Amino acid sequence: MQKKLILGSSSPYRKALLERLRIPFECHSPNIDESPFTLESAVDLVKRLSIAKAHAVHLERQQNKQGSGDIIITSDQVAVLNDKILGKPHTEENAINQLSSFSGQKVSFLTGLCVFSQQDQSYQYILSEYHVHFRALTTKEIAKYVSLEQPLDCAGSFKCEGLGVCLFEKMEGDDPNSLIGLPLISLSRMLKELGVNPIG
Repeated sequence: MQKKLILGSSSPYRKALLERLRIPFECHSPNIDESPFTLESAVDLVKRLSIAKAHAVHLERQQNKQGSGDIIITSDQVAVLNDKILGKPHTEENAINQLSSFSGQKVSFLTGLCVFSQQDQSYQYILSEYHVHFRALTTKEIAKYVSLEQPLDCAGSFKCEGLGVCLFEKMEGDDPNSLIGLPLISLSRMLKELGVNPIG
C-alpha cells in the first residue's frame, strides 16, 4: 500500500515548500499548546514541539481510524537573538520592534523537523540552524517593509522568499528552506529512508 504523507501544519509557507517535492500530501493541523516551559532552551523547545505535533496528529488520526501506515511531517521554528527566544510578532508594532532589535545583528533561526512513521510509531528528528546577518536598518526602512509585506505570522518578522532579502547583509546555513520553515534537504533524506523518494 502506498504510504500517504501528512503535513502536520496549517502554515501556508510549509505547505508551499512541501509541494516542491511533488509528492501528494494532506494537511492536518496539530492541536497543542506551543508555550515554552520556564527556562526551556530554544533547542529543547523546537525539538519538544516538533515531536509533540507529530504525536498529536498521529493520535487524532488513530482515533479517526486513519492511516495506520502513513508518514507525518511536523516542524517548529524560533528565532534567537542574544539567547532570547523570539516568536511570531502578530502585530505591526511587534514586527517593527523585532526588526529594530535585529538591525546590525546576527539572528539565529532554529528549525526542528520530525518525520513520524505511523506504521511502527517511530520518528526521526533533526535540528536545522540558519543564521541571518541584518544590515544596519533605518526606522523608515523597517516601517515601510512591515507595511508592504505584513510578515506578522513569521518568526523573525520577515519573509526571506520575498522583500525580506532587502534587510540582510548575508545568510549562513546548509538549507535556505529551513529559514522558511521546512528543511527540504534533510526531509528528502529522511523520507528516502522510509521508502519515499521524489525522484526514485
